This record gives sequence, structure tokens and C-alpha cells, in this order.
Amino acid sequence: MRLKPLAAVVALGVAMTALSACGPSVPRADPRSAQPPVSESDTDAAAPTEEAEQPTDPSTGQPTPSARTGLGAPGPSATPSSAPQSVRPTGNPSGGAAVPAEARAVDTSKPTRTVGTGTAASCTSTAVVRAVAAGGIITFDCGPDPVTIQMTATAKVRNANGPKVVLDGGGKVTLSGQGKRRILYMNTCDALQGWTTSHCNDQDHPQLTVQNLTFVDGDATGQKAEGGGGGAIFVRGGRFKVVNSHFAGNRCDRTGPDVGGAAIRVLDQHNDQPVYVVNSTFTGGSCANGGALSSIGVSWVVLNSVLRNNKAVGNGANPARSGTPGGGSGGAIYCDGDKFSVRIAGTMIEGNDAKEGGGALFFVSNNRTGTLRIENSTLRRNPSHGFETYPGIFYLGSGTPTFASSTIR
Repeated sequence: MRLKPLAAVVALGVAMTALSACGPSVPRADPRSAQPPVSESDTDAAAPTEEAEQPTDPSTGQPTPSARTGLGAPGPSATPSSAPQSVRPTGNPSGGAAVPAEARAVDTSKPTRTVGTGTAASCTSTAVVRAVAAGGIITFDCGPDPVTIQMTATAKVRNANGPKVVLDGGGKVTLSGQGKRRILYMNTCDALQGWTTSHCNDQDHPQLTVQNLTFVDGDATGQKAEGGGGGAIFVRGGRFKVVNSHFAGNRCDRTGPDVGGAAIRVLDQHNDQPVYVVNSTFTGGSCANGGALSSIGVSWVVLNSVLRNNKAVGNGANPARSGTPGGGSGGAIYCDGDKFSVRIAGTMIEGNDAKEGGGALFFVSNNRTGTLRIENSTLRRNPSHGFETYPGIFYLGSGTPTFASSTIR
């Protein structure tokens, strides 16, 4: 059934207008029941060590050494767990939301491996791809100054390596997809990354953490496996969290009723535990749906973060209206599925835009069991050009959302 635009914004405290649910494109619970899953059609990253080119120093054109990626203790130049100098500020420092222990940054004072040997030139895409495939706690040693690593392939997590996979950029490392590719990928149901259990859609590993990193110009356009999306990061299965990180200018397909997540797309989490996003910033993302974050049947806890100037640019909503390609919902966040929850605390969501519904947030729990709680946060100037139930929010869930000490306008 189609969604109908609202003639006027529904004020807080007024009963939610009943609109039709949007049906998700839910992935199969376990693809092995039908046929072996295949990896995304990313020719840049078909295998975790496919990058064979010798990296060069852009200033000299001469070959540069590869980063250390072997197992064992790193040298003394490894990034410590304490905050380094020149860390790029992220998130909402005045948010004030308490961060539970499981959502905090991982201690990386004793890393498994280090990308780089002390110079910017030694921090290459090849080194990142190999380190992520090998797993463990990964830090960077790229010299004293901030560095941008131009990714020439997508870094893919190998499911048997870990169980923890941590990337810590020390606040000085940017990973760029160059507007050509997704930056980071984890999928417990991808046969090419290895099956490790008989229930790939609900297993407790790998446990992926990205912290103190910047992700820019990731682009998953054209990636159709698992429904696509996730311009910077795509995750299915295991556990995932983001801490003290910045995402800017990421992209995914511009049309489609359910594709989403210009920055991050998540499907499945172990025991339906939430994805934590802590002290992080999302700006300038663009996708059919979910200009920053997107998921199906996944819970989120977003703490002390900023989501600003992201766009859902699709057309026709979900299900797509006749004659349209679909999409356009969730300017910042797009959540669909059955039972899941979203909690937003200490967070600023402003200046986002949805061509259809939910300029800030699109939330549809198809069986009406999902819950939304917004506390000590500000959501403002998030236009919904098609429909909304609260300013900047389209909500269908259990009862009405909880708004505590928040500004919604």
C-alpha cells in the first residue's frame, strides 16, 4: 500500500497518524539452504590479498615498502590506546549521554599488527587490505602528520580471523574510497570470506570495531549483493560498533525502495544486540535511503554523535509507487524490519533531507513491535518532502516514540 503525504506536520504529543507499512527486502536467513552465497561484484576486492601492485611514493614515483602486517608484537611506534596528538574532533562533545562499557573504544595499546612503518608513504591500500584480512587489533604508524590512504580495493574481513577485528586510526588516518568503491566489508554469510558456523546470520564473531578513523568518498553504487548499500562500510552478522569516527561524502545507489546507508549498512547482529555509534560524525552522505545509516531488522544505539547534511535522494518510497524506482526515505537514518529498537541520546541530527519520508529518521517496524527513544537530543531542520508523523520523523512501531528532554522541530 502506498504512503500518503501529510498535509501538515503532526505536533509532538498528538496521536500518530496511521500510515501504511513499508515492506523490507529481508535477506535470506541462511543462504546455504538454497545455494552458496556469492560475494559482492567488486572486481577490486575479490580476495583479501588481491592487491599485487607495488605501491609508490606519490612525491617521487619510487616504490615504497609495504606495511608490517604479520602476526606478533609490533615495534615501539604502534599507536597507543590513549588519545594521540592532533586528533580530529568527532561527535557531539556536549552530548552528555553515558556510554556503556561495551560501547567504548577498544584498548589498542598492544596491537596484533600495524599498518605502516613510520612514514605516510608506507601506509598503503595494500597494507590495509592485508591487515584487515588477517584480523586482530590493527593500528597505524604513518608518521606524525594526518594521512589519507587512497583505497584501491575494498578491505574485507575474513570470518575465521579474530574474533576481534579492530581498526584504530589514532585520529590521524583517513581511508578514502576515491568515489569508486566501498571501503570496508564484513559478511559472515559470504562464502568467499569463509563460513565459520552453521548459522551465519546469528553468530558472535567477527566483532568489528572502527575507532578514531575517518571514512570519505566511499561508494557502493552498483553493489547488488545482499541488497547493496553501505558506501563506506557494509556489515552482515557478528557484532559491529563505531567510536570516535567521522564519515563524509559517502554514497550508494541513488534509487531503490530499500537500498540504503551512504555511510553504513548493517544486516543481522548476534542475538539482536545493537550496533553502537558513539562520539561520531556523519556529513554529506547521499543514497536512495539512509543518507548516513541504514539497516533491516537491526537495533541501534547512537550516543553523543552528529548527523548533518545527509540526503535520501530516491523517488517513490517503499514499496515503490507505480512508475517510480523507489526510495527517498530516511535523510539521516533508515530502519526497517520487524522487531528492533533505536535509541538516540546526546545527539544532534540537523539539516538532513528526505525526498519522501523522514528527513531525519525513517522507522518502520512491520509487526509494530519496534521501539524508538530519543533523549537529550536535538532534531531540527530535517525536511520530509513526502510524509512524516513527527517533524523530520516517520514512525510506525509499538505505540508512540519516547521523547525525553529533546527538541524535535
